[in-house]
Amino acid sequence: MGKFLVKFNQDRCKGCELCRAICPKQLIAMKGPINTKGYTTAMIERQEECVGCQSCAIMCPDGAIEIWSE
Repeated sequence: MGKFLVKFNQDRCKGCELCRAICPKQLIAMKGPINTKGYTTAMIERQEECVGCQSCAIMCPDGAIEIWSE
């Protein structure tokens, strides 16, 4: 199985936590930096465990998540 890279656009994230709730591996946490809009942003904690399911990217209402195959 290939490795995946999850990228969050911090400026687009509004901290809604939908991505965190949908991640089947529970890899997303709301521990990212505070963005220019004042929201604490999402980040992936254990990148190496991502299976590339894209659930978080599909769920994100602001298109703040991209998943790339390494």
